[in-house]
Amino acid sequence: MRGGPGQLLAGRYRLTDRPELLRALAVDDRTGESVLLRALELPALLTTGQDLDGEVPAHADRLVRRVAAVGSSAPTGHPRLLRGLGAFVEGELLWTVEERSGAMTLADLVAAGPVPPYRAAELAADLAGALRALHEDGLVHGNLTPESVLVCEDGAAMLGGLLSGVAQEALAEDLGGPGGRRRYDVRATLVGPVAERWPLDGGPAGDCWALGVLVQRLVTGRSPFPDGGVPELVSAVRDGRREPAAACGPLAPLVERLLQPDPSLRPTAEEARRELAALLAGAPEPVDEEWAARALVLRPEAPLVRRRRGRGGGRGRPEVVVGANVGVGAGRPDEVRPPRIPPALLGPLLVGGVFLLLVLGVTAVVLFAG
Repeated sequence: MRGGPGQLLAGRYRLTDRPELLRALAVDDRTGESVLLRALELPALLTTGQDLDGEVPAHADRLVRRVAAVGSSAPTGHPRLLRGLGAFVEGELLWTVEERSGAMTLADLVAAGPVPPYRAAELAADLAGALRALHEDGLVHGNLTPESVLVCEDGAAMLGGLLSGVAQEALAEDLGGPGGRRRYDVRATLVGPVAERWPLDGGPAGDCWALGVLVQRLVTGRSPFPDGGVPELVSAVRDGRREPAAACGPLAPLVERLLQPDPSLRPTAEEARRELAALLAGAPEPVDEEWAARALVLRPEAPLVRRRRGRGGGRGRPEVVVGANVGVGAGRPDEVRPPRIPPALLGPLLVGGVFLLLVLGVTAVVLFAG
């Protein structure tokens, strides 16, 4: 996409930076809100022979309405879900609009190296809570990948990418039909060899399977399935050929269950969230100083923040605190231990100890001399 700061899209979204490939940051002129725009290239058959400044072709318009319908039915106010704000077509691109948070993607974090298991558990617990909210409202995410997750400065994970995933799936179905080879080919072009996007089944169980793939990717730095190309990836998923989850340490039992081929044997998002919360309650003190230093380079240090979370911006039962000042390792999420001896007392204690030794020495001399 060409363009730069100041360019206006759909008559309201003003770019704030030079856009990346199929991705741009903007401000909504109507609301003043910062947004993230993701683009999907539409095939020529949707726009050929049309005046691009005129009415949007009916086929593309149906895609926009379908995406917007999902966005309007998604839960609002959930602290771990980025809001989907709508979609529009401009030129030969279908754009989805999403709330923007000042954070880096999980892909950026993974690129810096594997994540310690307990830190991965904190991120996964946030994502499981977001998936639970969607599933309870009858929605499926279908696009849980490192690129669709943002990591905020307080260490919390926020799940986005809902509308862009819906747009991809809708376009694949419209062009390739409800199933079969044609739809597979179109979807392979749109999605690519991203393991989290190729579960054998859909629905909430497919989202939970993707969570298992993502957790293993976080801890080991790579996908449990070969991702050199879509045919190889799909074949490995179908045959159950993957790296074992043993390298995930304390997360291994949960990852193994999330990646069960039988969807009925997988934990639900809520069950996964509870198990992760229990694991974090017994987390040891941080020991990975090398990873802690790397994390501090990725983002500025943030103060410890306790937060009570629930669906609907605080409604419902509060969730366990699973993320705060976690950029410095994988310790207990809500505890900072003070030093055992305050530095200010070290001097007086040292002088007192020397004086006590002198008294004991004089006493011993007197006793022996007497």
